[in-house]
Amino acid sequence: MAERVSRKRLILDCWREQRLETAGFRELRRIQNDLRQRIAPSRPPSLSYISAVLREAGARVDYEDRYADPAIPERYRRLEGVLHFHDLRAAEDAIRALDAAWRDYRAASDREGAELARKLMLRGRQRAESLAASLRVDPAKRREKREVASWFAVWLESPDLFFDWLELRKRSDEFREHFAGTATEQALASPGSVDAGDHKP
Repeated sequence: MAERVSRKRLILDCWREQRLETAGFRELRRIQNDLRQRIAPSRPPSLSYISAVLREAGARVDYEDRYADPAIPERYRRLEGVLHFHDLRAAEDAIRALDAAWRDYRAASDREGAELARKLMLRGRQRAESLAASLRVDPAKRREKREVASWFAVWLESPDLFFDWLELRKRSDEFREHFAGTATEQALASPGSVDAGDHKP
């Protein structure tokens, strides 16, 4: 705990010393480099950690970590922790939950909520693409992440057509050849499973 407090204090000290008004990527990198000189050179705090500390202190931060979910206000807590896709079933569940939230917010003319749900879809695509491109990931998992990235991409292009497209995709020979056994038999076989309102929390 003491180490965390000291790291936070060092970040805020760097911020004040540099007299920065707004922290974007360059400013955060400058703070990170400064911290590298003050603490363990090989393990300075990440940019996402530095930005979180500054935001908590009330600083203006113009930086988004592609691996971190966007800040979620209290009134949108239903979106918290939704974006998981350790397998295809989890990916489909995440898209269903985000789609349901997006539709609810649009129906209520809540543009901020709808945009936040869409941002999480975009973040899902970015994360999946990054994992699919990583040579450290098992080849079978990389193929799965490419598939998941394509799901998020199709939703972002055509949300109203997505679930019909997904049903056809899961019935395709290519999908069955690559992913038989990784998605549930019910999801593969049941046309009714693609209904947008069928999400289970």
